[in-house]
Amino acid sequence: MKLSNIPKIKHTDANNFFLLCGPCAIEGEDMAMRIAEKVAKITDTLKIPYVFKGSFRKANRSRVDSFTGIGDEKALEILAKVSAEFDVPTVTDIHESSDAALAAQYVDVLQIPAFLVRQTSLVVAAAETGKVVNLKKGQFMSPESMKHAVQKVHDTGNENAWITDRGTMFGYQDMIVDFRGIPTMRQYAPTVLDVTHSLQQPNQSSGVTGGRPDMIETIARAGIVNNVDGLFIETHFDPANAKSDGANMLDLAYLEQLLSNLVAIRKVVNTL
Repeated sequence: MKLSNIPKIKHTDANNFFLLCGPCAIEGEDMAMRIAEKVAKITDTLKIPYVFKGSFRKANRSRVDSFTGIGDEKALEILAKVSAEFDVPTVTDIHESSDAALAAQYVDVLQIPAFLVRQTSLVVAAAETGKVVNLKKGQFMSPESMKHAVQKVHDTGNENAWITDRGTMFGYQDMIVDFRGIPTMRQYAPTVLDVTHSLQQPNQSSGVTGGRPDMIETIARAGIVNNVDGLFIETHFDPANAKSDGANMLDLAYLEQLLSNLVAIRKVVNTL
């Protein structure tokens, strides 16, 4: 998998990490455009290859009354507009095999959620679109087992896959990042560290997932030091009022300084 295989990706020769970044869910056009504009400007200045992230539908919810989306095609059309307006590639997650062909009409990367990465029919459907496939490692899976998910993509003739680590279950209500898994998974495909989901505190009694956004920079720095190829960071200009995953998202106001620090660390790592 070459980063340059992603349409519209920039700064691939900067020897930098790449970034998947945006809101958890597409809540509307104005919010998506506002976030995309800010992140695109920051990443262009810092020469970070950038993919805008936004879920067109949230199928995995703790409670039936949780926000799931504004309508599939409406959200996908917003993702396409973001791509056209800011000349950046986009990624969204799919949950059913039938989602693959639909989402592929609008976005450049199809993401397989961690809970669903063992679903062969879903992985194959994504791969058969010819799009880049982002395979999120199950919270319950070993790093070594992800080679089989990658192989499912490759067996369709699609070589464009990467792995994203989003932490491992640590008891019932916490996640932990095992950095030993990064070099293991990099043997199979480029590897991304999902910083914000790694800091979730799931299975809360309220039915709303908690999180530790105060630890975002700590985990992100450790990922860069340990040679991750990319970072996944969800961000919002008003996390407290976000309709999904507000408890672990990064406030957009803090993104520029965070990325500046990470780029500086990456430059040092590149000299070692």
